[in-house]
Amino acid sequence: MKTIPAGKFKATCLAIMDEVQAKREPVLVTKNGKPVAKLVPVEMEAADSFFGFYRGKLDIVGDVISPIYSDEEWEEFLNEAADELK
Repeated sequence: MKTIPAGKFKATCLAIMDEVQAKREPVLVTKNGKPVAKLVPVEMEAADSFFGFYRGKLDIVGDVISPIYSDEEWEEFLNEAADELK
């Protein structure tokens, strides 16, 4: 864990916060050589992030790339929908 004096932390706190976020390593802030605070990265919970929320919870079964309907079935559907709108 990185240790930094309070005066240097005060002068460069935004850069230190960016470093803690990027490296995911805490920083200990000292005053007169004694620890007074620890800056730690925030642990995001799955509920906090939309992306990756279902990672590891779902299984993909079957072909997810090919169309569900054939071209003929799709044309039939479109024709029926157009008839209903008339």
